[in-house]
Amino acid sequence: MINYKLFFKGAAMGCADLIPGVSGGTIALITGIYEELINSIKSIDGQALKLLLKLRIKDLWQHVNGLFLLHVFGGILLSIFSLSQLITFFLENHPIPLWSFFFGLILVSAFYVMPKKTSFTSFLFVIIGAASAYIVTSLTPLETSEQLWFIFISGAIAICAMILPGISGSFILILLAKYEFILNSVKEFDFKIIIIFGLGCATGLLSFSKLIHWLLQKYKAITMATLAGFMLGSLNKIWPWKTSSEVSFNNVLPSQFEEMTGEPNEFVLASIFYVVGGVLVIILERFGRVAE
Repeated sequence: MINYKLFFKGAAMGCADLIPGVSGGTIALITGIYEELINSIKSIDGQALKLLLKLRIKDLWQHVNGLFLLHVFGGILLSIFSLSQLITFFLENHPIPLWSFFFGLILVSAFYVMPKKTSFTSFLFVIIGAASAYIVTSLTPLETSEQLWFIFISGAIAICAMILPGISGSFILILLAKYEFILNSVKEFDFKIIIIFGLGCATGLLSFSKLIHWLLQKYKAITMATLAGFMLGSLNKIWPWKTSSEVSFNNVLPSQFEEMTGEPNEFVLASIFYVVGGVLVIILERFGRVAE
């Protein structure tokens, strides 16, 4: 039986992952499935391999929380394939309202992610996380190799960012100068590149999920504070009013944007989308706490 709530959460993650600068991990946190997602991915381990080799499929399915992963990743894939053109349309034709929506969404979500009991230590890690994300999102693309070993590494790094709230995997690929390269490889069905990149993603996902699981088990308050900081620091990347390209940009005030570009700043529409994003977080957060 299809769990439509879980499928919808996966679809929301996929939608976020389409935006260079927005992370699906942020949506997973808001909707309350982040820890279960990390735990489920982590369970794809040596024990899972043994069950697979023994053809104990039912036990394997239960061990990896297969129904949960099927719903979440099914939603992600459906969203990516069905919404990519719509997101591209908004990025090209109405970027300011779109970025305003995600700005409101992430800003409000960061406060939900922060530990309920604050301390100097947790506050310090919020600052560290915010500074780290700010630095990463301020970088410019590198000139990088197209050899298979670097494609593998690019996949491993990008997939880690995709499940890390506040840092976008697609933006990491842009920094590594591999965003268009990978997209073109998919369009041209270059299976050698796709397979190597996929292997890198799988390796990074399994390794990184174990680290996140360990941190959440041992240092949950500090980890959540750092993740909240990542989200706040990423706001640098998604500020709606920019005077240059998506890769190399300067954030400006709405009035400055209109003066410098000669284009309307769409401030009223942007404000509406900002509020909608913030309100949506509140709805998603409550929705995520409802028992499945």
